[in-house]
Amino acid sequence: MTSHTNPAANENNRSRKLVRRPVILAATALVAAGAIGLSFNPRVPLAVAETAQMQQTIETPYGRAPLSFADLVQKVKPAVVSINVKGETKTASNDDSPIPGMPNLPEGIPRDFFEKFFKGQPKGPSRRMPSLAQGSGFFISEDGFVVTNNHVVEDAEDITVTMEDGEKFDAKMIGSDPRTDLALIKVTDGNGKKFPFVNMSEKYPRVGDWVLAVGNPFGLGGTVTAGIVSARSRDIGSGPYDYLQIDAAVNRGNSGGPSFDLDGNVVGVNTAIFSPSGGNVGIAFAVPAALVKEVIADLKDDGSVDRGWLGVVIQNVNDDIADSVGLAKAKGAMITKVTEDGPAADQDIKAGDVIVEVNGNEVKDSRDLARKIADLEPDTTVNLAIVRYGDRREVNMTLGSFPSAKKLASLRTEEPADEPEQVEKLGLSLAPAGKIPGAGEDGVVILEVNSESDAADKGLKPGDIILQVAGVAVSNPSDVAKGLKKATESAKGEKDEVKVLMQVKTGDQTRFVALSQKKG
Repeated sequence: MTSHTNPAANENNRSRKLVRRPVILAATALVAAGAIGLSFNPRVPLAVAETAQMQQTIETPYGRAPLSFADLVQKVKPAVVSINVKGETKTASNDDSPIPGMPNLPEGIPRDFFEKFFKGQPKGPSRRMPSLAQGSGFFISEDGFVVTNNHVVEDAEDITVTMEDGEKFDAKMIGSDPRTDLALIKVTDGNGKKFPFVNMSEKYPRVGDWVLAVGNPFGLGGTVTAGIVSARSRDIGSGPYDYLQIDAAVNRGNSGGPSFDLDGNVVGVNTAIFSPSGGNVGIAFAVPAALVKEVIADLKDDGSVDRGWLGVVIQNVNDDIADSVGLAKAKGAMITKVTEDGPAADQDIKAGDVIVEVNGNEVKDSRDLARKIADLEPDTTVNLAIVRYGDRREVNMTLGSFPSAKKLASLRTEEPADEPEQVEKLGLSLAPAGKIPGAGEDGVVILEVNSESDAADKGLKPGDIILQVAGVAVSNPSDVAKGLKKATESAKGEKDEVKVLMQVKTGDQTRFVALSQKKG
């Protein structure tokens, strides 16, 4: 394969961190396996596509399609490498996966999306043990920069890059970003060798577009699989970032490998699969190329990615919540908790506030807010438009730097016991948290829920702790009654029912729920 000159590889003289542009994560794709062919109709003339290898195509009602992917594979395959890592990994004693049934989801990548499918399944204690990990990657410049997954190389002591022809090179870590599961490494003993490389796609991929995945599944190396883009904008629990979904076969070892479009450009970096059985089921996820370009540019600069941080926990606003706080539409992000010692802790920002704009731009939901803040640099001054129970105001504050996962660890999980007091209007039996062993000091504990109540319909259950009602902090059931009275008296319009906003803590998670209550 003929080496190319990649202008992006020469951007090493930037005087400051790349100013991150908003990334449309829904605009890029992923890929993987299987063998896919097209039937040939001899009555339809063959055409010659404008590719480096004069690829044969066939006419279809929607344009020309390749008769074979062979020319494309010949073009891109030399730039794809196998990565072998020596180091330590944490492994469960009865399952080599951190999530039972998902051996292809390595330790360290986003897993909140998947864990809900495996609740209750036993998992043995974890332990540290030596490992020889395998993954995939690809050259993005002729001087030996390689993109892969963070979880492939995060615990590496030694990294070896193996090319298609078997030639091996040592590599070192340049930087990694656990939140997007991307890493940048570089060959250290190339001795001036010019490596074949590929570019990131600039196109906006569509659902149904062809994609090719090239990687190192099960250590086999140089394996090519084909499929289509199954979906875009998938949320797999990795903060505000969206992923591409593809239907091709991605397996253990494909992690960090590229997915290509028919032009030979990378549309996504394969990072995770959904596999209850341990085998391929045609659901794989990739980091979109637009996001990859942003992250890799930052890693190339100084080895890290800095993101803005508000220091709040947020949730979406539904119709009931919007009605209860005086919003005309269910938009914005509601603050459920202000993080202690976070940037927002020194501001007039409280749980129950709804952030509706950032720097004059509308906030659609909680993930939209998270994206907007993450796209800004730490120490940036930001203007927030906030609605607090119908009153709109603005807050100017300075963003902090997004902390590590350990610093974001949540509060302890508590379990309550008994001593109920009935609140008939809500269908709840309550007790002060301070009187229930292990429940803490704040709020009231729900001990029973009427199965026919709106509270039951909204998912409240015994053990949940109510922290405030209609903006009133509660410490005993009488405070709940005060909050209900306040919500009723402040209700506007001629509706027979009002929406009462309640802040509820379940385990270590806090959220807002709007319950219906009849007037009078």
